[in-house]
Amino acid sequence: MKRGITIAGGGLAGLSLGIALRNRGVAVELHEAGSYPRHRVCGEFISGVRPAVLETLGIADLLAGAEVQRSTAWFSGGKQIFAAQLPVPARGISRHVLDDAMRMRFQESGGVLHERSRQQAQGREGLVWCAGRIPARGKWIGLKCHVREMPLHADLEMHLGRNGYAGVARVSPDTVNVCGLFRLDKTLEGAGVLPKYLRQGGLSELAGRMESSVVDPASFAAVAGFRLGWQRSRTEMMTLGDACGMTPPFTGNGMSMAFESAAIAVAPILRYATGVEEWGNTRKILQRQLLRKFSLRLVYAQAMHPFLTRSIGQAFLAAVTRSRLLPFHLCFHALR
Repeated sequence: MKRGITIAGGGLAGLSLGIALRNRGVAVELHEAGSYPRHRVCGEFISGVRPAVLETLGIADLLAGAEVQRSTAWFSGGKQIFAAQLPVPARGISRHVLDDAMRMRFQESGGVLHERSRQQAQGREGLVWCAGRIPARGKWIGLKCHVREMPLHADLEMHLGRNGYAGVARVSPDTVNVCGLFRLDKTLEGAGVLPKYLRQGGLSELAGRMESSVVDPASFAAVAGFRLGWQRSRTEMMTLGDACGMTPPFTGNGMSMAFESAAIAVAPILRYATGVEEWGNTRKILQRQLLRKFSLRLVYAQAMHPFLTRSIGQAFLAAVTRSRLLPFHLCFHALR
């Protein structure tokens, strides 16, 4: 008889882990503080996850209809500084669509879902914490909105501004996701706050394209109160996804890391569920595996991040790209 598992958080890491464990006969209860379907602050851009990871999780078919993205263009202060083909094609899909499809898959597999239900952040046996970032004071705010019929310069656009940066990626044939990370300014609020942040950062061309297209106000989402990098959680907690570590959004690797962390967790948790291993040792084994998998890419991402968020770094990046010295392929693979 297998031990049951409780998962706190029904995002990518929590749902995919729940599906994978149910497919292996483990009893799983999942608690999600919100309800489905819902929009989340997310680049909705999947890059770097191997097909074998999605097969392990049992969700590969749910991404079959995702938008394929092959080209990228980077802008600084509204001017294009770089354009290229992505070394590996990426995928774009709405979290509103994907999370709900995964929710259905989890329930169809026999998983027990509790919506609008919160768990206490404690390291009790059998509890896997996937409830997003650990709340912390921070200077950043994340904003996201869907826009229909908006023309693009490339499949993936990255726009560097004085106050942060924004990415634009197609998530359906007629819809793009505009998602940005900005220095928090409490004077900016109300309707149209995302274009306000864009204009504050000198990205008026992107703001104008947004406002000239069809903005979906129901898709707007915001999040603040977080730190990038490894999250400072209690050492006795088993954490996955953003609750374990948050990569800077420019990497386009956050969704992939959520899936990868869930896939890594399947084998050790299965050993616990079948009575082969005790929970404390299971947690330690998983922590070591996650550190080996993600430490280097988080170090690289944290080192590169200032170049995108500070004027001197952006000027250096623009000069390097104009000189055709940017090692784009090397940087791309280092972050994945």
